[in-house]
Amino acid sequence: MAKQKRYTPEQITRVLKQQEGGLKVAEICRQAGICEQTFYRWKSKYGGMGVSEVHRLKALEDENRRLKQLVGEQALDIQALKVALDQKY
Repeated sequence: MAKQKRYTPEQITRVLKQQEGGLKVAEICRQAGICEQTFYRWKSKYGGMGVSEVHRLKALEDENRRLKQLVGEQALDIQALKVALDQKY
């Protein structure tokens, strides 16, 4: 399996802007080294955004992921404490 590449928000917006410039999607994908499915996924997610907006979106997604992880850990702690309290000594 090929190694997954990570693209910066600047690279993603540059690729999307090329289509607005009139290039065909197949040519853009060939130059960027991505498949058309990736291009259209980026377009649906980041279409019409600027670089700063993409940075902000990625930061919010990362923060959301961390908060969900914290909530999950707290739920496990609460469940463990309930089990410990329900046991008769």
